[in-house]
Amino acid sequence: MTAPTKHVVSIGLSAAIVSVANERPSVLTVHPGSGEDALPFGPFDPLNHRTLESGLRKWVGEQTLLDLGYAEQLYTFGDRGRHLPTPDEGARVVSVGYLALTRQGAKPIMADTRWSDWYRYFPWEDWRDARPAIIDATIIPALRNFVKAAPKNEASELRRDRVRQCFGTEGLPWDEERVLERYELLYEAGLIQEAARDGRASPPKSPLGASMVFDHRRILATAIARLRGKMKYRPVVFELMPPSFTLLELQRTVEAISGIRLHKQNFRRLVEDQGLVEGTGKFSASTRGRPAELFRFRREVLRERPAPGFRLGSRRTP
Repeated sequence: MTAPTKHVVSIGLSAAIVSVANERPSVLTVHPGSGEDALPFGPFDPLNHRTLESGLRKWVGEQTLLDLGYAEQLYTFGDRGRHLPTPDEGARVVSVGYLALTRQGAKPIMADTRWSDWYRYFPWEDWRDARPAIIDATIIPALRNFVKAAPKNEASELRRDRVRQCFGTEGLPWDEERVLERYELLYEAGLIQEAARDGRASPPKSPLGASMVFDHRRILATAIARLRGKMKYRPVVFELMPPSFTLLELQRTVEAISGIRLHKQNFRRLVEDQGLVEGTGKFSASTRGRPAELFRFRREVLRERPAPGFRLGSRRTP
């Protein structure tokens, strides 16, 4: 009698480690030799790691020399095919994804790691200067074909609704938080390289954005969506700021994350009304124009308000 096949599952920890410097929202990537970028990844050791998060912080510190600030669990990613398993490959990997925030400083990181602009992977998400040209030139025409190719009218209408909601067509506004939904739609339509690699579509003629190994771009999309939503009701953005900063630097950081421009005066009024910052009595050493006042985060706001954050109603439409 044939012995039953043993199914082994290995738990891994994937980290979308985010930082912002020079108005550039970045994610720490590693380069495993496949030609594609990857998020830092390490195994969970149940004997030596008290919790999943402590395991994450331990191996991130060892592998990247970074001291993480804010970290939160995103989701568990375990779809078959995420690590391209073969019958003799061994354990199936289930990865617990994390969003982690840190400041880019002078500390060195390992030779095979680098900070990568996250809009390199999602070029349709950066609306700070204008509506990205790739949306109207490439994405919308391809998605219209995807809608037409639906097998039934009902399925076609569902696809059309998803396109409208995700990309703000037919009069609907752009929702910056729908990062993961947009990625999943493009994946299903076969417009990104990962769909072809997973055997679910033919290779696209012009892949959209840089691909990542396994399902790491899906994890990163989840992290960006979470951060964009979280900063509206939690002051997590200050994990990315230096101890003192100008209000313009704070605004530019919020804009870098959200991918949209904001009205300067309305933003400052929002910061003041929320009681998020306080002046330091010092000024920046800028060589251009009048020195700007330096501010710091008011931690007392966490006790004063139930949901202090940046509600982006004061946006400037590109």
